[in-house]
Amino acid sequence: MNTPSHSPSPVTKNHTGDAGTRRATLALCILFVLSVPLVNPWVRGDGVGYYAFARALLIERRLDFTEDYTHANEKFRESRLEEGNRPRSHFFTSTGHLENHFSVGPAILWSPFLLAAHAGVLAARAMGSSVKPDGFSAPYRIAMCFATALYGFLALLISLRLACRYVEWKWALLATLGIWGASSLPVYMYFNPSWSHAHSAFAVAVFLMYWHETRAERSLRQWVLLGILAGLMLNVYYANALVLAAPGVEAISEYARHLGPRYRNWKSAAQLLAAHAASAAVAFVCLLPTFATRWIIYGNPFESGYVSLRDWLWTSPALLRVLFSSDHGLFSWTPVLVLATTGLVLFAIQRPKVGWPIFAAAMSFYLFIACYPDWDGLSSYGNRFFVSLTLLFVLGLAVFLQKLASVLVRGQIAFPFCATFIGLFVAWNFGFMFQWGTHLVPARGSIDWSEMVRNQFVAVPRQLGEDLGKYVFHRSALMKSIERADIEQTKAK
Repeated sequence: MNTPSHSPSPVTKNHTGDAGTRRATLALCILFVLSVPLVNPWVRGDGVGYYAFARALLIERRLDFTEDYTHANEKFRESRLEEGNRPRSHFFTSTGHLENHFSVGPAILWSPFLLAAHAGVLAARAMGSSVKPDGFSAPYRIAMCFATALYGFLALLISLRLACRYVEWKWALLATLGIWGASSLPVYMYFNPSWSHAHSAFAVAVFLMYWHETRAERSLRQWVLLGILAGLMLNVYYANALVLAAPGVEAISEYARHLGPRYRNWKSAAQLLAAHAASAAVAFVCLLPTFATRWIIYGNPFESGYVSLRDWLWTSPALLRVLFSSDHGLFSWTPVLVLATTGLVLFAIQRPKVGWPIFAAAMSFYLFIACYPDWDGLSSYGNRFFVSLTLLFVLGLAVFLQKLASVLVRGQIAFPFCATFIGLFVAWNFGFMFQWGTHLVPARGSIDWSEMVRNQFVAVPRQLGEDLGKYVFHRSALMKSIERADIEQTKAK
């Protein structure tokens, strides 16, 4: 069963464009390999919950998170454990399990790497090694953090490939580098790898890329695969359901075309409905890991463990604060995304058949986060929720840069000018990430912008070299120092 859809109308490829895309891909691969030493093999905060699903099932072979609680970072333990390292009673659910409201999707994506690490540890122990096969020792954590970085990189690579369909490869490459260096992604790709955001960027990128590439005509097999990818995307991060607005807008357009007064084809509409139903059914089946873990932990497959929907900000969404607040505002903390969002609007105007569905996905996600009570992400670099939309931001920034070059800057200086422009955003973001990571600014709540700007020009240049050396050669001690600073800041409030 083939169901027609709109043609994506991408840029016509030629040999030069294909060669450029290959060069851009190679450049990204080289940069990723060089960046691998930056991965930080620690499990902390929300990452304790995400990693617990993988470790408990691999080592305990059940959803017993007791060891994960007792091996967690100090701040996590302080709030959840009492004397004797026993979990506090109110963290047990009605089923007798320890509370874990985090999603199971990252554990699914980590599993091939952790299985390989576990096999390696067991083999090494058979030969006399003393490394513990407990899921906490270095081989497991290294496998986890490398996997996270790899998934983040694959999200960028997919984003580059899609952007190359619509703009020249050099702008796609520059946009990819811009989002890689000037958004919140690097924090969750390298520094906090046990959190879910890099995985989410990957899952959304794979889903949207496949949706885009099959828009002209989908077979039943392709609809089923789209459902599988949707299920993965939702297993990883529940808010990714809003990305389904893109195929939703496409579906509305298709039904309107099939059932409109000029061309009423009930058979085609019925075939499309059957395809949508099949895809949705497959996505539901693929969500069984989520439903199963919710059932075991909470006794209800549809219990998320998060704030009840009735307590959300439906009547007073934080529309402007999400974007501009000093409390992890999306645009105020990562201003390169202003350019990327502008580019998404331009793309929707230039390529409405594919641009408006993509823009609808971005807007739906934004409105959803604006209604979430903890819209600021609590301990967050920038607004971390939007890391899921990495592919959209790369595409938007690529479109913006190509437009900027064509309107304001012409000739041979266009690319150097834009590269310098984006380089300034990257440099600013690296300084800001350093401030956030070392607690020169608070990890939670609002920050003082005057203090932040002063730090960028005074404290960051003074401390950056020393702390980078510690990060490379004495990382464990540095992480303990950062953890202690986090605890002290929290107690001071």
